[in-house]
Amino acid sequence: MSEKLTLMAVHAHPDDEVLGTGGIFARYAEEGVRTVLVTCTNGEQGDAPGGVKPGEPGHDEAAVSALRLEELRASVAHLGIEHVELLGYRDSGMDGWDGNKAEDAFANVPVERAAARLAELMKHYRPQVVVTYDENGGYGHPDHIQAHRIAMAATEACKIPAKLYYTAVPREGIAELFELLRAAGVPSEELELPDDFGVPREQITAMIDVAPYVERKRKALEAHASQGDSIFMLRMPPEAQQQVLGTEAFIRVINHVPGAADQEDDLFDGLR
Repeated sequence: MSEKLTLMAVHAHPDDEVLGTGGIFARYAEEGVRTVLVTCTNGEQGDAPGGVKPGEPGHDEAAVSALRLEELRASVAHLGIEHVELLGYRDSGMDGWDGNKAEDAFANVPVERAAARLAELMKHYRPQVVVTYDENGGYGHPDHIQAHRIAMAATEACKIPAKLYYTAVPREGIAELFELLRAAGVPSEELELPDDFGVPREQITAMIDVAPYVERKRKALEAHASQGDSIFMLRMPPEAQQQVLGTEAFIRVINHVPGAADQEDDLFDGLR
């Protein structure tokens, strides 16, 4: 492929593409940047229709997978993502779930094997910018951690991305959001997160304004209706939705672009 400006995000499940990267997908697609989403699993460990959880009667992994991939197609359309690559691995489930034990679960696939597939995609699309999770997967999900591992290994193997970023949630932003939600009457018990969730703002190297794309992100979230019980964002007041969805934060961990600023408002800074 030509050396067109290209963004690739490596995500674990259908629906992960929205919150941390939905805005940059929509923004950069509108600017003419080639956008590539790599989704590593089919989301089998998500909720079945009616909120049926894995292990409960009526939870059919094959049906859940088919439904979640259908929802992914709808989400991608709202965000304007040009290319979707499905690695097709089995969802491992949350840390401690029975799904972790499956031999073919994504978290149990040898990193070098999955990374080799991802490296081939990088060679095909030649992304200057790659986005994935940090080494803890953002919040400790085994599939997010594995997505991080294969993204780093593939980048090391092919040496193609000029920049690689981790998605991030500024810890101070969480405090500001919770203050707004308490003022709006949201019960305190719904506003609980681990003390170490998010990162200090001084670690953030890129804050990207995606406010014009909040409505597209909201529609993309709504497209993942089968997982609606877990999408707290859609139950927040409009002002809070705008605050949390209107900016996306990243930590740059690989940079081969000498002209890129230390603090960026564009992931393609120095590449245009």
